Amino acid sequence: MEYESVIGLEIHAELSTKTKIFCSCTTEFGGDVNTHCCPICTGMPGTLPMLNKKVVEYAVKAGLAMNCTISKFSKQDRKNYFYPDLPKAYQISQYDLPLCKNGYLDIEVDGATKRIGITRIHIEEDAGKLLHNAWGNGTLVDMNRCGVPLIEIVTEPDMRSAKEAHALLEKIKTILQYIDVSDCKMQEGSLRCDVNVSIMPKGSTTFGQRTEMKNLNSFSATEKAINFEIERQKEVVEAGGKITQETRRWDDETSSSYSMRSKENAQDYRYFPEPDLLPIVLDDEYIEGIRTSLPELPDKKYARYIESYKLPEYDANLLTASKDLSEYFDKAVNLGATPKAVSNWILGDISKVLNEESITINEFKITPEKLVELISEIEKGTISNTAAKSVFEVLLTEDKTVEEIIKEKGLAQVNDESAIKEMVERVIANNQKSVEDYKKGKTNAVGYLVGQVMKESRGSANPQIINKLIVEALNNL
Repeated sequence: MEYESVIGLEIHAELSTKTKIFCSCTTEFGGDVNTHCCPICTGMPGTLPMLNKKVVEYAVKAGLAMNCTISKFSKQDRKNYFYPDLPKAYQISQYDLPLCKNGYLDIEVDGATKRIGITRIHIEEDAGKLLHNAWGNGTLVDMNRCGVPLIEIVTEPDMRSAKEAHALLEKIKTILQYIDVSDCKMQEGSLRCDVNVSIMPKGSTTFGQRTEMKNLNSFSATEKAINFEIERQKEVVEAGGKITQETRRWDDETSSSYSMRSKENAQDYRYFPEPDLLPIVLDDEYIEGIRTSLPELPDKKYARYIESYKLPEYDANLLTASKDLSEYFDKAVNLGATPKAVSNWILGDISKVLNEESITINEFKITPEKLVELISEIEKGTISNTAAKSVFEVLLTEDKTVEEIIKEKGLAQVNDESAIKEMVERVIANNQKSVEDYKKGKTNAVGYLVGQVMKESRGSANPQIINKLIVEALNNL
C-alpha cells in the first residue's frame, strides 16, 4: 500500500530580550551554572512574576510577520507537570487564548509554492537544563535558562514531506532574524523544534495516529528524523501493528529514535488561568504601531531584487536567506554599485572566505564601501578582474584603500595597444601548437593565448584588447 505522510511542527524560539519573561535576571547565554537566576525564576514560595512588555512586543512582531491575527485579549495559563528542571512544577504558558493565531507562510519546494497554516504563536517561559554526569554519579540542574522568554509557533499538519518541513523551518528562522526578535542559534538552544508525524493511506483524508519527536538540534537532523519516523510507521503498519501515541527522542549519532513516554493530552496538563498575572489587553493603535515598525520581510525583498535589480532568482534567493547578507548587499547597492556585480562578489569570493574562516558577514574584513570602490575601479577599466582578485586578497588582511593597493602593487590595467601587441607577438611565437589548433578551427585556442598574455602582464593588460589583438594576429598569419 502507498502511504502519505502528515507533518506538523512545534517550534520554540528564545526571544532576544535582555531580561527574562517574569524577572530582571539576564538572558545572556553561557554563564556559570545557577548564576543567572533569582527567587522568581527558581520558583521560590511567595514570589510574584511580572510580565516583561518586550516579550509581548516581540511575539506580536512575529505574529504579524507570519500573517497572524493578533488577539486583543489573551491570558497566561499554568501548564502543570513535574520534571526536575521545572522548579515550580508548572510552566507559565498560554492555552486557549494565545497571543497570535490563524496565520500562514508560503514555502517553495521543487518549484511549487505551498501555503502552510500557522495555528498559533504563544508566549511562555523556558525550563532549566539537566546536566547528566558522564560517570553515572547523578544529574544536576542548572536554573540559568528558567524563565528565559519563548514563543512557541505551532503549525497546521499541512506538510507532506521532510523537505517541506525543512523549507518552513528555514523560512521561520529567516523571518525571526529579519525582525530581530531571536538570534535563532540552534547550537545554543535558541531555536528548537518538535515534530509531529503520522501516515495515512494515499488518497485518504483521515489522519493516522501521530507521534512526537524531540531533541532535534539542527535542520538536517529534523529532516532525517522525519524520514526515519515515516519509514518506521510504515513498517509497523505493514506488519499488522498499530502506531502508539508517544513522544520519541531522536539520536543523531545513530540516526534513529526511541520511545521516551506516552504522549500527554491537553487535559493531562490541567491548564488553568495564571492567578498571579493580569490578562494581556492590546488596542489597535499598539498593534498597528508594531506593524509599521516591521522591516522589509524576505519575500518582499526577494521580489524587489528580481523586479528592481533584475537579479536571477538564484541570486535573490541566496541573498535574502540571510538578513545580514542582504543588508550588506543593500548597503553596497545604495552606494552606487551595480547590483549584479555586488551579488557576484558576495556569492562568489566573499562567501568562499566566510565558509573557509567560519565567520559571518558582520565579521568580514571588507566593508561594503571598500567593495564598492573595488567594483568601481573594475568598471572604470582601471584594473582587470584578475587584478581585482589580487586587490581583494590584500583587503582581507590590510587596512588600505583600493587605490593605495593598486598603486603599491602596480596593478593598474594596461590599455596601451602597442605595449600589449609586443606581448601578444611573443606569446604567439612561443605557442605554435595553439596557432595550429586555431587554424584547424579550434577557437578555444584563443582563450589559452589570452591567458598566457595575462600571465606575462601579471594580470595588468586589458583582456578585451588582448583578445582583439590575438584574433587579428592569428587571422593575418
